[in-house]
Amino acid sequence: MLLIEPEVAEERHTEIIERTKATVTGAGGTWEGVDPWGKRKLAYEINHITDAFYYVLTFEATAAALEEATRVLRITDGVLRFMAIARTPGRATAPAEQAEATA
Repeated sequence: MLLIEPEVAEERHTEIIERTKATVTGAGGTWEGVDPWGKRKLAYEINHITDAFYYVLTFEATAAALEEATRVLRITDGVLRFMAIARTPGRATAPAEQAEATA
């Protein structure tokens, strides 16, 4: 999950995502895609900012590649917050409502 500050230009969003993709693939990882969620309200204010652009980045990477990607995101201007999590094997990435409808 990647949160980008609201005043950052759309072109910069693409640059940040492409840089992350290059970091992951350059270190031997595989890039699966980007799911843009758009501009949303934050659950709580961060540094006097109340909303952000949300992106879900899906990729597989080694520990070293993930460490490098998080280092790059940590020092990148315009990135408000990010979080990397491990997906459970065999678990669908669809929202819960869609998963229940197909069951």
